[in-house]
Order: sequence, then structure tokens, then C-alpha cells
Amino acid sequence: MENALNWAREQDAADALNHFRTEFYFPQHAGKNVLYFTGNSLGLQPKGVQSSIQEELDAWKTFGVEGHFEAKRPWFNYHEFFTESLAKIVGANSSEVVCMNQLTVNLHLLLISFYRPKGKRVKILFEYKPFPSDRYAFESQAKLHGLDPNEVLVEMQPRAGEVLIREEDILAKISELGDELAIVCFGAVNYFSGQLFPVEKIGVAAHAVGALIGLDLAHAAGNVPLQLHQWNIDFACWCSYKYMNSGPGGVSGIYVHERFHGSEVLRLAGWWGNKAETRFLMGNSFDPTLSAEAWQLSNAPVFSMAVHRAALDLFDQAGMEQLRMKSERLTAYLEFIFDDLCKTGIALEQLTSRRSNERGCQLSVRLNGKDKSFVKTLASEGVVVDWREPDVIRMAPVPLYNSFEDVFQFGQIMRKLYGIN
Repeated sequence: MENALNWAREQDAADALNHFRTEFYFPQHAGKNVLYFTGNSLGLQPKGVQSSIQEELDAWKTFGVEGHFEAKRPWFNYHEFFTESLAKIVGANSSEVVCMNQLTVNLHLLLISFYRPKGKRVKILFEYKPFPSDRYAFESQAKLHGLDPNEVLVEMQPRAGEVLIREEDILAKISELGDELAIVCFGAVNYFSGQLFPVEKIGVAAHAVGALIGLDLAHAAGNVPLQLHQWNIDFACWCSYKYMNSGPGGVSGIYVHERFHGSEVLRLAGWWGNKAETRFLMGNSFDPTLSAEAWQLSNAPVFSMAVHRAALDLFDQAGMEQLRMKSERLTAYLEFIFDDLCKTGIALEQLTSRRSNERGCQLSVRLNGKDKSFVKTLASEGVVVDWREPDVIRMAPVPLYNSFEDVFQFGQIMRKLYGIN
């Protein structure tokens, strides 16, 4: 790699995915596209979104209520238009995924089904510094069962002086908790550190002690390759507004392994989870669909889903394998640029793993001696990154729309702000 504009442009010219960049709208700064590295917080808007929403507005205008059956994509089964795309992204059978609600709502619905504490098997193991919503969900679910969260919740800690959690320590903790463990529920990629966890191994260890394995894929879906069915993951949920570029508050999704579809597992029931063929019989007894769709409560939020469909079209075209290949190279280049900055004496500390198989397209870097005002300074130079207290920036070089030249120019601006010639 070279910290040189010509080198970066050569990589972009040879990049088979580079044209996808033109499928997105970039915020503007001084008449140019900003250098946007916050796809791990909110992805950019695909240009196909407007026509996708307009299609549904036109259907509503033309058909009224009959749009449920007469629209080009009938609203009655609108959620089905995501099945194959989502199944490919998360590595599932088509019957195991459904698009519905938002992330934390879905996490609660899944925990209702799969967190069933009994006897001494009551504990929930999760990673150090999860996104706060996960912790809140775990705490409230414990209280729902009359349990003390302080006795039930187990936060997997890193070793002293470390940020990342070692694989062997996670597996040892699962073994230690043994028959007290009800669920292991990790964010597959930690939002703060960017650590990608070995979830297949974690799942095997959880099942070995009689526990279940669930995942929050907020920072993993659309970011890293997943094989939820093959890995025998029990349940998972994710949002769509980060790496899947489906707009603020965009519709979420869930995965439930097929072995639970016909079971008597407890679920909160709603009319839309009833079998389609008996739904309009308006029966008194819930007749659940024999798929993940049984966890649906309400009808599809069509306008939000129209955004999601337009975004997923780009994933269908690009493919997760190709996106991952570019992601690894682009993230490595960002790492290279920051390492080059460190050689000048700048006090930077990378928190994210240096191994490509232990991270997605995110680097978290500690800016020793800087505060949040530095992010505003970057913004004034046309660079958008995410800040986390007390002194960490999170950067996501997203392969669908970021370029090698973006990364190079970011490094040049950092040099300028630090007064390096």
C-alpha cells in the first residue's frame, strides 16, 4: 500500500464495485461530496429510494385500500419481497427470516420466546460495552420474570488493560456458568470496538451447556458474511439503517432457526403472524405461520419497507462475497493511513483488532488529548465520523460507496489538522 493519491486512484479504477458509489446521494461540503465514514451509524440514501416510495404513493392514490392486493407489489404480502435478499445477507433459509418492526422491539419479542428462566438456569451472558438498548432489554426481561438483573446479567469483561475480548475467555466463561446459563446474546460486531466475535464457536459452547445463542446483528448485517443457519444460531435480529442504508428508523428484521417454527415456543401473537390462508377467517384461535413470519404482530409498514427494498436491490447486485473482499482491503488501507500518521508522532491508539477476520469495515481509534470538538473540526473540513466518549472516533469505510481516494483524502486532512507537512 502507498499513502499516495495516484495509488488510491489506481485501486478505485480497478475496483469492480466502484460504480455503486454513483447510486448514492452524498451530503455536500464546499460544493463537493463529504468524506462520509459513518455508515455504521446511518448509511447514505440510495438514489432508487425516491422512485420506490413514489411507486407506493401512486398505488395508494390509485387503488386506495385495494392496494393491498392490486398494487404492483401487493401490500398484503409486502414483507415477502425481502425474504430472499435478507436470507442471502444473513445466511439463512428463506423461511427463517422476516422483515418487521424495529430492532429493540424485535429483540424484546425474541427474548419473550427464548429467555425462559427456570430453576437455576436464569443468566444472560453478553459482551462488554454492548449497545445500551441491549442491556436495557436484558434488564427489563429479567424483571419481567421477577428476577434481579444484578444477579442475572453477566457482562463478559476483557482482560485488565484490554478492550477486545479474547475468544478463549468467552468460551471459558460459558463453561463456568454451565447450567446457570439461559442465553448467550452478543452483538456479532460490537458497536464500540468494532470487534467481530466468533459467534459460531460461541454458539457451539452455549449449546454444549444447554443454553441458547442469540445475536444482535445491528453492526453485522450487511457488513460481514453470516451463516446463521449453518452455524445453528437460535435467533437474531438487526436494523436496516446502518450498513443496509434503509433510512433513519428503518424497518428491522429477525431470524428464527427453523427447528422452532412448528414448536410450542411462547410468542406474542398478532393477526399478521397467523397463516395467510386462514387469516381472513378471523378465528378466535391463533394459527401461526410455520416460519419466522409467525413472530409478526402487525401489517407491513409499506413506505419504510419501500426504502428497504430499494437498498437491498444494490446488495443483490453487488453480493456479500464481493463486498467483503473490498471491505477488507478498504479497511486495511484506512488502518495503513492511520499507522502512517502515528509514525509522525501523533498519539493515536487503534482499539479495533488488526486481524481482518476479527472486524468488519470499522476502525475505532482513540485520539489521545482530543475532545468532541475535534469531530466538529473534521466536519468543517468535510469529513464525517462518529464520536464516542471520552476520546474515540469510529470510522466505517463502507464498500458500497466509500473509495480508496476517500481514505487517502481523510489522511491528508488529518495531517493538516495536526500540522504535519
